Amino acid sequence: QVRLAESGGGLVQVGGSLRLSCAASGRTLSSSAMAWFRQAPGKSREFVGAIALSSGNRYYADSVKDRISISRDNAENTMYLQMNSLKPEDRAVYYCATSGGPVSSLAVRDRRLYDSWGQGTQVTVSS
Repeated sequence: QVRLAESGGGLVQVGGSLRLSCAASGRTLSSSAMAWFRQAPGKSREFVGAIALSSGNRYYADSVKDRISISRDNAENTMYLQMNSLKPEDRAVYYCATSGGPVSSLAVRDRRLYDSWGQGTQVTVSS
């Protein structure tokens, strides 16, 4: 069982930056993928980005790919989401998740393939 804990959310002004962290404890499979999703009020949970732990390949949603980057500190078993040039539409609860095994590049955006989730961290962008 993998436990995930997000942190780093908060209130930021338009154009500002935030770095979210996702600390994993327990057994994380080296073949898994770790991902960030977000859910805005009244909307469904959407894919933000992911990293394949074995290859280090990164995948980003088209809507944010020019403004975010995902990294991972293997020693700390922590994944990061750096978000820049934040917009009001980035306001959401951000969740990290990990899959129970390999996820193909074609399916990495499918939230159904992730079976461990954190509690989320709120990001609010003020104008």
